[in-house]
Amino acid sequence: MQILVVAATTEEIKPSLSFLKEHGIPYLTTGVGMVATTYTLTRYLQKHKIDLLIHVGIGGILDRSACLGEVYQICTDEIFELGADDNGLFIPIEELGFGKRIYAENPPANTLLPQINKAKGITVNNVHGAVDSIIRLQKRYKKPLIESMEGAAVFFVAEQEKIYCLQFRAISNYIEPRNRDTWEIGLAIKNLNDFLEEFLESLNRSC
Repeated sequence: MQILVVAATTEEIKPSLSFLKEHGIPYLTTGVGMVATTYTLTRYLQKHKIDLLIHVGIGGILDRSACLGEVYQICTDEIFELGADDNGLFIPIEELGFGKRIYAENPPANTLLPQINKAKGITVNNVHGAVDSIIRLQKRYKKPLIESMEGAAVFFVAEQEKIYCLQFRAISNYIEPRNRDTWEIGLAIKNLNDFLEEFLESLNRSC
């Protein structure tokens, strides 16, 4: 099974680069955001045969009782607010009849998945950092909810190309008014890469 590790930035997988090269596992950094991710990943897949995408990164979580640094499996991911605003009432793209906004993981059959917490993802163009918008998130979604800028794009491409896909994110911060002093990016990246290497080794053993 040919695996491709996908991340938005090199920094998110930098601790695992030697491991990936040693084991002959290709990786792709797409750039930040849905547009860059969709373009870069699609272009790569036009030239390479891949069976499984493993998308990894860091993200913010809505649940303030969650532990920063913890790794979650993202089972579904939503293109946030893809639709129309009707005088303050959000109309999803599905109701407009022009597509869909929610995409899901697609694990290979008989793959032993890690026993970690699972969460729903939202993929945004503008990371939440204002009290009023965060309150709206809390009213709309159940916990745990994890925010990124790429997740749904990877699921979308995988679905279009009929490729297996999994997504894992380590929590670097809470979704709250922006305060870099409280972020745990280093811890999140360390835990994410420890998890990634262990998971890849388990996949190799099962093949």
